Amino acid sequence: MIDAQYIADDVSRALAEDMGAGDVSARLIPMELVMRGRIVARENCILAGLAWAEAAFRRVSNRIEITWHVHDGNPVAAGDYLCTIKGPARALLTAERTALNFLQTLSGTATTTRAYVDAVAGTGAKILDTRKTLPGLRLAQKYAVTCGGGQNHRLGLFDMVLLKENHIMAAGSISAAVHQSRIINPDIPLEVEVETLAQLEEALSVGVTQILLDNFDLNGLRAAVAMNQNRAQLESSGNVDLSTVASVAQTGVDFISIGALTKHVRAIDLSLRFDSAD
Repeated sequence: MIDAQYIADDVSRALAEDMGAGDVSARLIPMELVMRGRIVARENCILAGLAWAEAAFRRVSNRIEITWHVHDGNPVAAGDYLCTIKGPARALLTAERTALNFLQTLSGTATTTRAYVDAVAGTGAKILDTRKTLPGLRLAQKYAVTCGGGQNHRLGLFDMVLLKENHIMAAGSISAAVHQSRIINPDIPLEVEVETLAQLEEALSVGVTQILLDNFDLNGLRAAVAMNQNRAQLESSGNVDLSTVASVAQTGVDFISIGALTKHVRAIDLSLRFDSAD
């Protein structure tokens, strides 16, 4: 789970952005009016983001009561009610968009992830996310990926050394880059990106155990798996979509990283509807 303070910070920024000096529309509603309502899904999805939505409502008013009927990671059908909610009408209206934005966006990430995970089922390949996330929502989206059944790659630039083509170019070679990295960061996981079979052989020769195969075609992936002989974990990345991910998985790679999980976000259609006054 994500730290509660991280969620609170996300929600605070989002509410400040939306409310500014105050919700001028909600002022039309009597202050004492209490309403009941429900959040409903308008399409099938995998749910993610309940903690963010609940934090948004409770940040506006601690009098809001929410009963969830589903959990993160659950499949939801169009027409399903996600929760029942009760509280001051003004507060519900003020928090509504922020709460739904988090739910819709994170559920979109989880739903896309589940589609990729289902596409490679039975192959042994695992679906990974990338750092191609919405600014400020890195951990939230990576959490949503796990709700969809995917796995997280590195969180940022601090928890894994990933030597890409520009690092290698600047260092002079894969061997030189790996050697220097092991001196500077001996206790941090190391992965090397390669673009050719010759680079793969060089990475293997210096004992690299995590290798990213960048933009290899299917024949290249098969050749890389054969060359590897289980010496390293192989990750395929680049130009993979739902129509091709199963074929990539069937080459025998261990991981497939998909930027589209968090980059090409299509929010799920959800809505909050009032049922009655209380």
